[in-house]
Amino acid sequence: MSMFSNPFSLKSKLGRCLCGRHATQEEHAASERAAGLGDEARYRDVVASGLMRALFPNDMKRRAFLKAVGASTAAAALATFFPLDAATEAFAATGKPEKTDLKVGFIPITCATPIIMAHPMGFYAKQGLNVEVVKTAGWAVVRDKTINKEYDAAHMLAPMPLAISQGLGSNPIPFVTAAIENINGQSFTLGIKHKDKMDVKSWKGLKFAIPYDFSMHNYLLRYLLAENGIDPDSDVQLRVVPPPEMVANLRAENIDGFLAPDNVAQRAVFDGVGFIHSLSKTMWDGHPCCAFAASREFITTMPNTYAALLRAIVDATGYASKTENRKAIAEAIAPPAYLNAPVTVLEQVLVGKYADGLGNIKDDPKRIDFDPFPWESFAVWMLTQMKRWGQIKGEVDYASVANQVFLATDAARVMKEMGLTPPATTSKSFLVMGKVFDPAKPAEYVASFAIKRS
Repeated sequence: MSMFSNPFSLKSKLGRCLCGRHATQEEHAASERAAGLGDEARYRDVVASGLMRALFPNDMKRRAFLKAVGASTAAAALATFFPLDAATEAFAATGKPEKTDLKVGFIPITCATPIIMAHPMGFYAKQGLNVEVVKTAGWAVVRDKTINKEYDAAHMLAPMPLAISQGLGSNPIPFVTAAIENINGQSFTLGIKHKDKMDVKSWKGLKFAIPYDFSMHNYLLRYLLAENGIDPDSDVQLRVVPPPEMVANLRAENIDGFLAPDNVAQRAVFDGVGFIHSLSKTMWDGHPCCAFAASREFITTMPNTYAALLRAIVDATGYASKTENRKAIAEAIAPPAYLNAPVTVLEQVLVGKYADGLGNIKDDPKRIDFDPFPWESFAVWMLTQMKRWGQIKGEVDYASVANQVFLATDAARVMKEMGLTPPATTSKSFLVMGKVFDPAKPAEYVASFAIKRS
């Protein structure tokens, strides 16, 4: 269950809203917006979701509980022993920021939706911050400007803070992943002339673009190829290309395909130069992608500013997680200062009803989703792939690095101080192409692959 899912919903099985007065949560939200209660409602949903996640870490048990008592009774029962109203008020409150004029860098892709939309839709201003969101050309530039303190914080690929902290591609500097920006939201895209290559085993000899060496795209594409018997270092070519330049390179046939954010894939379809082979969620549903990151120095020297920024990001992420808000968000982030993209392309990504370039219309509301909790097990998986492909040499203390960089523990502590109830654990197992990943056994996981560099 997402941090922002309606904690009292069984989806269509019960179909009632949080308060029980409306047929769906969407009708509930529309009613509250009409009454001017939208912000309060979002804060209350965040608080309630945290409490339900702690009480029922197993979603099957949560569903059984809701089936037994109903959504309205469940909400009333929680309110009798947990001060939801007080906790919601605490969540909304914040200390005075040490610094209010800030610069946050971003790459113009839909993965950065919460970071970008927080500017035009007023989420930063609500926290007393004057944030300039700065569109940036590529990931290495984002890294360097953040390290050089030109940016106070930044949109980064989730593996980047792990790489920076370990000195991979730069000098070692303690960086942190404060929040995950998006889950899912990537597509494997091929040029139109490769419509006959639906079988991944036929991809030998092709040239693929990825956005950065330390990216989920690099690790997921390598994983997919290797599971199909293709060595990503000898049987294909992988080239680093900034996302905004991928479609032009596909049109010029400099590359045969790419794994990239969904708005880039959808633009290839919109321009008639590519088709969507598959979504990345078909490999790992709920995989992390981008992150909200900062140096550890920033969060320790400016704790109130950091807290205000994080509240704005969490609040914007919660707003973005609601399906009914997605069209308005597409319009907000489309202008040249942000994504500089047609609204129709962004709507196809955010709403999930899209053309695949093969004559089909697909409908998947979870094509991209937003959930900020930085699970440490996400970091451990990324480290296993860095080790697998030779980016990390020697022994790796997976758990320690994950704990230092992915701030799940700190996030849980802050939530407790705010009167919230965080998830019961900071790690969880998950499936990648049907294979179970156990974060407690990373070395065994790396050793299990037939194709690897270490």
